[in-house]
Amino acid sequence: MAAAKILTEKEVDLRPLLDKTCAVIGYGAQGRAHALNLRDSGVCVLVALPPKSRSRAVARRDGLCLTTTAKAVARADLIFLALPDTKMGEVFEREIAPNLRAGQMLLFAHGFAILYRTIVAPDDVDVVMVAPKGLGPMVRTQFEEGKGVPCVFAIQQDATGRARQLALAYAKAIGGTRAGVIETTFREETEADLFAEQAVLCGGMTALVQAGFETLVSAGYQPEVAYFECLHELKFIVDLMHREGISGMREKISETAKWGDLTAGPKMIDANVKAEMRKVLENIRSGKFANEWLRETASGRQRYDELLKEGKGAPIEEVGRRLRALMPWLHGNA
Repeated sequence: MAAAKILTEKEVDLRPLLDKTCAVIGYGAQGRAHALNLRDSGVCVLVALPPKSRSRAVARRDGLCLTTTAKAVARADLIFLALPDTKMGEVFEREIAPNLRAGQMLLFAHGFAILYRTIVAPDDVDVVMVAPKGLGPMVRTQFEEGKGVPCVFAIQQDATGRARQLALAYAKAIGGTRAGVIETTFREETEADLFAEQAVLCGGMTALVQAGFETLVSAGYQPEVAYFECLHELKFIVDLMHREGISGMREKISETAKWGDLTAGPKMIDANVKAEMRKVLENIRSGKFANEWLRETASGRQRYDELLKEGKGAPIEEVGRRLRALMPWLHGNA
């Protein structure tokens, strides 16, 4: 497969966005980061929140213009839906769709709602995605430091003929072109993102850490030692991989650790694990995962809550809370 084209600062023009008004619907981690970065880039920003939202005080302190969703949509040229996947469809149907007009742009940071059709946009609006490859706080802090978080962008619907130009300008306004922007599709971004969350970044990693902890403890090792070895030190390895890749990480660790990595790693992630990964991917691609998650949400999230409670009660969590209390600097409190 050919390498993707990476667009950077010099190749993207911010000016098409500067005479536009952008409505940010929601003010969570991504919503706040996008709104502040847009404002600091010279874009007119409106923030829409429910009357009782606790985020209203935060947005006011940040000096942003607050209004209702209906009024924001009526005034805006671009509408960024910074809402949870499971709530987006309801808010769109009730408050956004009735106020849309031809030529506006719907903008997403993740393709779930469009791919799985919890939102069906009218034909006369642009539908695009600009998805930073980092958490909201990082999108903001990197921007403030003159850096950026890389983004992918996608054009699902180009009703105006200007969708690509505006999407790229938006990516530049939030700092994405400082690190590089790559074109994708709603399907590719959504399926790859969900797969990575489930098989590697969240599901795979947390299960691996917990399994390692339990293996050491059941073999008679102290829980505190097992916690440090299997969880605490993970950050150092991930930071090295983040900065320098896998090979770069291996250059920084001991020869003994490197030999263990090369020989034991393939035994941990063997053909059986890869077969399970393919099943996870197929459930995502077929829509089975999305349907199950939407049903779980619609039915009150009982199993979701039970699994979260079970996880919080795991031995590794109790040990971790006690050890982290000795290191208040982990939370920036010292």
